[in-house]
Amino acid sequence: MLLAGIGFVVSLLLIFLRVPIALALGVTGYVGFGYIVGWNQAGAMLALMARESTMSYGLVVIPLFILMGNFVAGAGISGDLYRAAQAWFGHRRGGLATATVMSCGGFAAVCGSSVATVVTIGKVALPSMRKYRYADRLSTASVAAGATLGIIIPPSIMLVIYGIMTETHIGMLYVAGFIPGLLGMLGYVLAVRWTVWRRPESAPVAQRAERSERIESLRRIWSICALFVLVIGGIYAGFFTAAEASGIGAFGAFLLAWSMGRLTWRTLHDILVDSALTSAMLIAMLIGASVFTEFLNYTGAHDGLLRFVNDSGLPPVGVVLLICAIYIVLGALMEELSMILLTVPLFFPIVTGLGYDPAWFGVLVVVLCELGMIAPPVGVNLFVVRSIAREVPLTTIIKGIVPFATANIIRILILAIFPAISLFLPRLLF
Repeated sequence: MLLAGIGFVVSLLLIFLRVPIALALGVTGYVGFGYIVGWNQAGAMLALMARESTMSYGLVVIPLFILMGNFVAGAGISGDLYRAAQAWFGHRRGGLATATVMSCGGFAAVCGSSVATVVTIGKVALPSMRKYRYADRLSTASVAAGATLGIIIPPSIMLVIYGIMTETHIGMLYVAGFIPGLLGMLGYVLAVRWTVWRRPESAPVAQRAERSERIESLRRIWSICALFVLVIGGIYAGFFTAAEASGIGAFGAFLLAWSMGRLTWRTLHDILVDSALTSAMLIAMLIGASVFTEFLNYTGAHDGLLRFVNDSGLPPVGVVLLICAIYIVLGALMEELSMILLTVPLFFPIVTGLGYDPAWFGVLVVVLCELGMIAPPVGVNLFVVRSIAREVPLTTIIKGIVPFATANIIRILILAIFPAISLFLPRLLF
């Protein structure tokens, strides 16, 4: 237990010092394993973990879903999604903020990245809301919060990484994340309504779109909706695996971008290079996390923590709420992917040892990460929104995010206390 605690603290310190996550976890795990077992065995373990991590068939979903998201972003789909949501919801008070949340959810469904959603939707939504004199705190907060849906609504890269780390069925994780993703979207819409109710002046009523304009807006997004149904619906229906769906999605997104005339050779080059770099970074992180997990296994930390939990007298739901509290604190202090790679190897055996479903825990962890993405002082989405709205003070964005963060906390409590909400679809389909 003592060695595991030292390793955890050293890894956390290295990450805070801006050491790359893969290196921080890998070096800590290698040195710790070498100290416990022996340096020759540590070298063999490092080679074995690198081979097993990179040769896993399940890893194919990471580069292909990233490629799919980059093709969708390169095709300019975000603008079409926002204009469709604006045409249908923009005439209501707070409708443009609601449209922002809805378009973020739609874009996340084919992108899988929160940061990409902030940038692409924000560049379209923020000027539009400013044109209609929306308050900065509402407009920026709706973009920052809505974009967090990118890591829970399938195809979520975070869920893929969790699935590979814990050997949980990725298709089941995607199914389990669907209802919590919809709950998150509903919660953010209610947060918009609450803000508008308290401050009506923050969201003037916009002009109602003509019926023909609304129909035309749907015509522009039918292809991307069809791609989502094909990829995610195919997984849900059991027609193909997550790995096969990622290939179909990437190829379908390529055809979509090409057919819309928005794919040049320069754009194609940039998309392929960015996808390769992002995939290499994530796979390197997984190797580092595997080495760190092997070190934790040899320290016996899991057994010690499980004995401590059993002896504490806390009911299982109390343990889960305590873990949630730890994640909320960590989410406010560190980047979300680092948090998953560092903590899941420690908490996963405890949660499953208490009889909880791995798919449910994966969804709960990712929802907790959503809160971390908008929680100061390190909430990455707050700073990304600030980078595309430089004239808005960060304090204004933080004030606006409070109702959205509150909605997220309520969702976390509901999912933690009632696991059946996340597991309803997996039990139905699997």
